[in-house]
Amino acid sequence: MARMIVIYKTPKDAAAFDKHYFETHVPIAKKIPGLRKYEVSQGPIATPSGASGVHLVAMLHFDDMAAIQKAFASAEGQAAAADVRIFAPNDGDVQMFLFDSREV
Repeated sequence: MARMIVIYKTPKDAAAFDKHYFETHVPIAKKIPGLRKYEVSQGPIATPSGASGVHLVAMLHFDDMAAIQKAFASAEGQAAAADVRIFAPNDGDVQMFLFDSREV
């Protein structure tokens, strides 16, 4: 299983962010080919030492890394990526991580 983790910093207008994210972005992203599961953890998200400044974490599940690459090369993947620039236009507001995972 491969995953894409997307971490969004707390936006200036959390209500507007949430409205766009859940009403517009999620429906676009759920059309990405090869997406097996879409999970969201919503903040305020804390660390053991306190507040993190993170508003939302999304975890997208795919079969493998090749499936992620193929997914985001698709028209649906490109549309989802373009939409991120609307509700999180600054590169510093979003972090993305791609990784393979395995049970141990």
